[in-house]
Amino acid sequence: MTPEDLQAVTLTLKLASLTTLVLLCIATPLAWWLAHSRSWYKGLVSALVALPLVLPPTVLGFYLLLLMGPQGAVGELTRALGIGALPFTFAGLVVGSVLFSLPFAVQPIQNAFEAMGKRPLEVAATLRATPWDRFISVALPLARPGFLTAIILAFAHTVGEFGVVLMLGGSIPGETQVLSVAIYTHVEAMEYSEAHWLSGGMVLFSFLVLVGLYRVGGNWSKGAR
Repeated sequence: MTPEDLQAVTLTLKLASLTTLVLLCIATPLAWWLAHSRSWYKGLVSALVALPLVLPPTVLGFYLLLLMGPQGAVGELTRALGIGALPFTFAGLVVGSVLFSLPFAVQPIQNAFEAMGKRPLEVAATLRATPWDRFISVALPLARPGFLTAIILAFAHTVGEFGVVLMLGGSIPGETQVLSVAIYTHVEAMEYSEAHWLSGGMVLFSFLVLVGLYRVGGNWSKGAR
């Protein structure tokens, strides 16, 4: 592996870790609301959350590039705040990754909250537990498998991103060149040996992710029984 490849691996792991952390902060309250809300616009919010599942990554990356660029609404705001334009920066990759991986974090947590039902929370309420105590002491422990699934999926999905990160970040070594883009760059240059090493690592990583998901799912099923 070249020094640039090692930089790409390090940058990818950093991006995936930070994206997963941000997603947990966003997805947890959003999943709780979707699991318990009866609002008429719940379906609209659910559709927006799930949109990255069906939207081509290049399309999402293109519109984010326009939105966060110098002439975009977000770009003008970040420039006014002194942050500068986000495209072709690591911060821009984080924003794009969070939006692209949002359904992979929200849906498992939402499913876990829904599967839990209302009974445990009602019992806690009869013991005079506050809403916050019920959420922390009852809901979160019971939804643990959903959180584990969300963490695994969000991290793995971010590691495997290509279209969004290429559109938003390009291929700047050490700054925006993540693992998937590094593989693409090697293939373009007909450096198949280097591409094989990186791609083989991705295959192994993907296999381990699936094993982890099946173990989490199996343990959840045993717990339910």
